[in-house]
Amino acid sequence: MPWRKTNDPYRILVSEIMLQQTQVSRVTPKYESFLKRFPTVQKIATANTGDVLKLWQGLGYNRRALNLQKSAKIICEKFGGVVPDDLEKLDSLPGIGLATAGAISAYAWNKPTLFIETNIRRVFLHFFFNDADCKMVEDEVIFPFVERALDKKNPREWYYALMDYGAMLKATVPNPNRRSAHYTKQSKFTGSNREVRGKILKFLSETGKVSEKKLLEKIADERSLSNINAMIREGFLKRKGAIISI
Repeated sequence: MPWRKTNDPYRILVSEIMLQQTQVSRVTPKYESFLKRFPTVQKIATANTGDVLKLWQGLGYNRRALNLQKSAKIICEKFGGVVPDDLEKLDSLPGIGLATAGAISAYAWNKPTLFIETNIRRVFLHFFFNDADCKMVEDEVIFPFVERALDKKNPREWYYALMDYGAMLKATVPNPNRRSAHYTKQSKFTGSNREVRGKILKFLSETGKVSEKKLLEKIADERSLSNINAMIREGFLKRKGAIISI
């Protein structure tokens, strides 16, 4: 995992955003190519949004790419182009949240911050909430266990080990996360609006811009127009006359 070989806050920020809802095996090659194209906060902040989305293709949940670029712009405008090491400032950035902010803080600056994500949650549910009556366990109940176990001298390595242990458990025991109050089963991609939106972005990434009529014909889905309009409102696409582009 190349992001474990750096303490560069920007590179860790990129990896943590990519790893939200996406498997390590899919993130690794994208992470390398993405950083080659956008090696600094300044580069991605000033990049064409279409280029950012094009390079993001294959990771899914494309809103994360928009949020990453928005965060980079805020970092340049408000924090002098330096990723802030303050938890509240990190949490204020688009698409970050306390868990991602805590992870960035621990991995970039080796701070003993407390955070819970899928693999961490799995470990503590497996060891401390494994009884039949342990259902719908809130993260607030798990946090004290994480705090007591945390290696405050080297939280970075401790969290890496914990994440690896959680990944191992996923492959060896029935999923403990089903006992979490925060557990949700990921919806199917095939046939979903996410699939339609992905096809729209992929086609426009390849063509650059195209008429709305041709785009609708290419995607050939009754939900295409409503998704195009929504993606324009959300900042993914632009419409100039009859022409649609990223």
